[in-house]
Amino acid sequence: MNNTIPAIIFDNIEKNFGSLKVLKGITGEINRGEVVAVIGSSGCGKSTLLRCFNRLETIDKGRLIINGINLSRPTLNYSQVRQLRTQVGMVFQQFNLFPHLSVLENMTLAPQKVLGKTPKESAQLARLYLEKVGLSEKASAYPEQLSGGQKQRVAIARSLCMNPQIMLFDEPTSALDPELVGEVLQVMQQLASEGMTMVIVTHEMQFAKEVANQVIFLDNGIVTEQGPAYELLTNPQSDRLRLFLSRLQIIRN
Repeated sequence: MNNTIPAIIFDNIEKNFGSLKVLKGITGEINRGEVVAVIGSSGCGKSTLLRCFNRLETIDKGRLIINGINLSRPTLNYSQVRQLRTQVGMVFQQFNLFPHLSVLENMTLAPQKVLGKTPKESAQLARLYLEKVGLSEKASAYPEQLSGGQKQRVAIARSLCMNPQIMLFDEPTSALDPELVGEVLQVMQQLASEGMTMVIVTHEMQFAKEVANQVIFLDNGIVTEQGPAYELLTNPQSDRLRLFLSRLQIIRN
C-alpha cells in the first residue's frame, strides 16, 4: 500500500435512511498514521459515518475509498469485502464479545475463519495481544467474568488479531463506569503512539486534545468545523462548537 495515499478518502458522501438525511455531503481525508476524533451531539451522524467506513452501511452518494478499496460502488465482490474486513478493525461501545466463548476463543475465531490461521497460530497471536492490553491472565475467562473496561480491552485486542491497518472506535468508553475509562484510553493512546491509523467517535475531549491529530465536528449531518485537534478544541471558531464544548463541560462537571 502506497503510504503517500490517504488511508481514507471521503468526498461529498451522503447517507439517508428513508426520508431521513443523516450525512449531507461530507468531505475529508485521513492520512496514514493519523488519529482523528469525530465529535458532535447525539444523532449528528458520527456513528453512521464510522459505519460507512467499514461497509456496515453503504453510502447513497459521493466517493468513499478506504485503504485503496472503492466503497462508492453499490456492490462489492466477496474478495473485496473480505479484504476490507481484514484491513479495517472496529471496536463498538457495547464490546460485542460472544458470551459463550472464552476470551481466547473470542480472539482466535476470526483469524482462523477469515485469515486461515491454524489454532496454534491464532492462540499465539491472541496471547500476544492480550499481553499488549494487560490481560494475559484472562485468556480462559468468560466475558461475564470481566469488568466493562476489561471487556473493551479484549475487544480491542480481538480486532488487533486481524492485523488491521485502520482501527475504528465507536464511542469505546461510553458504556463504561468513569473509573474504567482510563484503562481503555491508555491502550488506545499506546496504539496511537505506535502509528496506527485511528478514527474515534468520542466524547472524551481531553483525550482527543492530547492524542488526536485532527478533529471533525459534525452537526446535523454536516462538517461544521475541522482542523488540528488541540487548536480546534481550545479555540473553536464556530458558535455551534463553542456551545457543544461548553455543554459537554457542564455535563462532565
